[in-house]
Amino acid sequence: MELQLPEPQSTELVNLAARTGRSATDLVVEAVDRLLAEETWFNEQVQLGIDQISRGEFLEEDQMDARVKRIIQG
Repeated sequence: MELQLPEPQSTELVNLAARTGRSATDLVVEAVDRLLAEETWFNEQVQLGIDQISRGEFLEEDQMDARVKRIIQG
């Protein structure tokens, strides 16, 4: 796969690679790995929430409002 970055990003990536002593390719691979891991985590968290709602494990809006108010008031 080939990737074309806009000029400002390309320049910043090359500069970051030089400052860190790593290759631009290594930095891009790390960034993609982080993105994919975060996407997986997010989807898992959404599914957990959906499953909890399906089981009736949630707070009604007024309950949540009261909880947030208690937290804010300390």
